[in-house]
Formats: sequence, C-alpha cells, structure tokens
Amino acid sequence: MADSLPRAIRTIVTAGLVAGVLDISYVFIYFSSIPPDALLRGIAAGLLGPNAAQGGLGTAVLGLAVHLSIATWWAAVFYGLGRQWPVLLRNPWIVGPLYGVAVWLLMYLVVLPYFSANPPTQFPGPRWLPILIAHLTCVGLPIALITRRMAPPPAPPDR
Repeated sequence: MADSLPRAIRTIVTAGLVAGVLDISYVFIYFSSIPPDALLRGIAAGLLGPNAAQGGLGTAVLGLAVHLSIATWWAAVFYGLGRQWPVLLRNPWIVGPLYGVAVWLLMYLVVLPYFSANPPTQFPGPRWLPILIAHLTCVGLPIALITRRMAPPPAPPDR
C-alpha cells in the first residue's frame, strides 16, 4: 500500500499535466488569432472575474496554473473511478473519449455556471464543437490511456 500512493500520485499528476498541456495547446492553435496570454487571462477570470482581462503576466500564469490544476483534478476523478470500476481501464480508446464528453458537460453545465466568477452566458457556446473535440481527444483520451498504463493494479476483491 505504501508504494501505491506515490504511484497513484505520479499517475494522476502525469495524466493531468499531459491532458492540460494538450488541451491548452489545442486552444492556442484553434484560437490562434487571440494572443495566448489573453486566453490564459480568460481562464484566470474564472477566479478573478472579468477584470482579469486587464491583468498582466502574473494573471496569465495564474490562468495556466488554474487550467493545469483543473485537468489534474479530472485525472484524479478518473483515477478514482478506475480504481472503483476497473472495467473503465480496459478500453481506454472508448472510455477516454466518453470521459471527455462527461468532463465537457460537467464543466459547462456545473463547474462554470456555478463556481466561476466569469460564467458563460449560454450553453452550448458558439464554438462548442471544437471545444468538445478537444475534451474528447486532449483530455479524456490521454487521461484514460495514461491511467491504464501507469496506475497500480486494483486490489483483489475481499472474500
């Protein structure tokens, strides 16, 4: 058990950081007409409110930290679900994108409307499809693949 905790943390952090970096890279490419620091300040607005748009480099760094933290949190949720139901880890190519859909829905229907200082004004937003695709391919899939590869094997059921 003592060895499984560091492995669990390594799995969660790796999956979260990979998903977060892939997702933000996708966002930077898709929204290439918007400077990356402005996009990151937009993420920070979830904590600071709409005035974050006038922030500087520190606000952009905060936005990146928030983004990576949220991705790591979603990796931790998937890790926990995979420990509870190991069947989720058997087919990451199917379960991962489905998890990406779940993350997208929960972010836009629960997290952003109720926990953001700068909630969206409509759901789905005008650019919902590319954002959904990012959640399928850059969030759900890598989290599922990394968790399957790195997570310690589940404990045998009690008899």
